[in-house]
Amino acid sequence: MFMESYTANENRYDQMLYNRCGRSGVLLPKVSLGLWHNFGGIDDYQRSRTILRHAFDCGVTHLDLANNYGPPYGSAEETLGRVMDEDLRPYRDELFISTKAGYDMWPGPYGNWGSRKYLMASLDQSLRRMHLDYVDLFYSHRYDPDTPLEETLQALVDIVRQGKALYVGISRWPLEATRFAISYLKAHDVPLLIYQGRLNMLDRAPIDEGILQLCHQEGVGFISFSPLAQGLLTDRYLNGIPEDSRMTREKFLRHEMLTPELLEQLKSWNSEALSKGQTLAEAALRWILDQQGVTSVLVGASSTEQLDKNLKCIR
Repeated sequence: MFMESYTANENRYDQMLYNRCGRSGVLLPKVSLGLWHNFGGIDDYQRSRTILRHAFDCGVTHLDLANNYGPPYGSAEETLGRVMDEDLRPYRDELFISTKAGYDMWPGPYGNWGSRKYLMASLDQSLRRMHLDYVDLFYSHRYDPDTPLEETLQALVDIVRQGKALYVGISRWPLEATRFAISYLKAHDVPLLIYQGRLNMLDRAPIDEGILQLCHQEGVGFISFSPLAQGLLTDRYLNGIPEDSRMTREKFLRHEMLTPELLEQLKSWNSEALSKGQTLAEAALRWILDQQGVTSVLVGASSTEQLDKNLKCIR
C-alpha cells in the first residue's frame, strides 16, 4: 500500500497534556504509546506505520520499546527504525524514545538478565535496529537477583556517559532494590528518571508495596504499563469472550482470569463509568493518572481508532 509522504500535524501539541517526570526537566505525555504488541514482524507494517504517524499527530511524543518486543524478538525496534527513516526522522528531537533490556533476547549466558555485558550489547543492537544514535531513555527491564546491583547500575551510568542514552530507568524492581538504585544513581550523577510498573484498577501492587510513594518522595517519575489489564478493563469482555480477542490466544490473558466475581466487578465499574459519560477504559486510565506520582500511562494500539478512544481520558 502506497502512503503519501508525511508532514506532522501542526496542531499536534494542542491535543495533548504533559506531566513533569519526577523532579527532572522532562515532560512526558499523559498517554504514551507502547510497542509491545502490534508492531512486530508478524504485523502489517503499513498499519503499524499509520498508528505511529497518528500518535505523533496527536502529541504522543513518547514511544516505549524493548529489545525483545515483536514477535519475533527485535522486530518492533526494526519497525520503528523503518518508520524513522520514512517519516519521523525530521522530528527526532521532538520524540522521547525508550528501550529496555533484561528479559531473554539471544541464546547463551549473555542474552538475559542484568549483567553489564548483556545491557551494553543489547543497547548497541537496539540502536542499530532503530537506526538511532542514542535513545532518550534506557531501562533495566527487570530486577536480577543474581547480578550485583552495583554492576547493573554502573552499566546504566556508563551508558549515559557514553552518550548512548540521555536518561535511565528501571522496571519491576522490588522496593528495597529501587531504594538502592535511587541512591546509587544519584551518587553517580545519573539520577533515576522513571520507574515502569504495572498499575491498574485490578493490580495495585506499586501502591500496596510502597513503590509509587517512594518514587514520588524521591522525585522519580512513574509510568504504568498494562493500564487496561490486557483489555480486561474495557468493554470487550463484559458480554463474553470474543473469538478474535487476546484471551482466545491464551498467552498473556487466559480464560480462567475472567471469573464470575471479576466479571461482576467489571460490570459495576462499567456502569459507574457510563453514568459519568465515560467508557470503562477511559475511567480506568483516568484512575491511574489521578494517582499521586504517576507521570504517564502506556497504552497499546492495534488501530488509530483504538488509540483515539484511549486518548479521550485526557480530554
